[in-house]
Amino acid sequence: MIKRLFLTVIILALAGAILAGLYVWNEVNFPASTTDRAQSFTIAQGQGVKDIATNLKAQGLIRTPVAFEIYTYIKHAQSQYTDGVYTLNATMSIRDIFQVLTTDASAPEEQITLLEGWTAKDMGQYLEKQGVVSADDFIDTASVHDSRSIISDTTYAFLADRPATATLEGFLFPDTYRVYKTSTANQIIKKMLDNFGNKFTDQMKSDAAAGNMSIFQIVTLASIIEKEVRSDTDRKLVAGIFYDRLNQGVALQSDATVNYATGNSSLQPTFDELGVDSPYNTYMYKGLPPGPICNPSLSAMMAAIYPTKSDYFYFLTKPDGTVVYSATYDEHLQNKQKYLQ
Repeated sequence: MIKRLFLTVIILALAGAILAGLYVWNEVNFPASTTDRAQSFTIAQGQGVKDIATNLKAQGLIRTPVAFEIYTYIKHAQSQYTDGVYTLNATMSIRDIFQVLTTDASAPEEQITLLEGWTAKDMGQYLEKQGVVSADDFIDTASVHDSRSIISDTTYAFLADRPATATLEGFLFPDTYRVYKTSTANQIIKKMLDNFGNKFTDQMKSDAAAGNMSIFQIVTLASIIEKEVRSDTDRKLVAGIFYDRLNQGVALQSDATVNYATGNSSLQPTFDELGVDSPYNTYMYKGLPPGPICNPSLSAMMAAIYPTKSDYFYFLTKPDGTVVYSATYDEHLQNKQKYLQ
């Protein structure tokens, strides 16, 4: 009787051990999620295996902290984790995560500066030169029509009024950021959209709506202003001219939008360039273009919301950046002859 009981206990213990082993094997070899979303994971100085496992669980990168701890002890790797920032994904198994955390500590943060007036393409090329992400990856990621497809845990109210075909162009807030070399395009764009949300205040939203302008329209107009003139004073005056033209049904006639359509950067577009049939050619088509032509500064957006009213109806920018205004078309032609010929 005692032998039979002892045998039963042994069998049950073995069965339990086998089941526990199978459970750990399953946890180690299969990901916590099928949702493909890269994210940063930080190991702080002095953190042990238990802390690391707990934090991995908190970020949704693993299901079972104990399985991670057991795998670490099996690999005799308790001392192989070093502090740093890593790029992980919930589609990675514990085995994959272990490999990254023990071999691939990231470089320290570095500073990047994304300039006002740059397009997503310009930003992508810059980031590639800095060795952060490839230009194609950044451009493709910024070309999504729904930000939730790349940033699933955040909804941006300021993107709500965009046309269904619009990309994130115009909302990639130009600024100086600190990023890791291992940062993904998604992570960088999230920083930029978060920054836009902080800079574009509720008061600005309210004042834009009071002027019968959506956020998307403000950003589109601001992107034109950004490319046309430099100073805050000129931007507000030019905004006032553009509003007068919009209200009177007169074409904006912005050289910057023609340059966007042609891909050139002419100070004064040629006759052939002015004839390019594009919805971004505001000599040919009245009203605002279909969307932003760059990512504007806060200054340009403020000008689009708070324009300066004047008697001017025309302006031109001299090669040195100075802006010359005129009230009549004849005056404008004289100024073009004087400063741009």
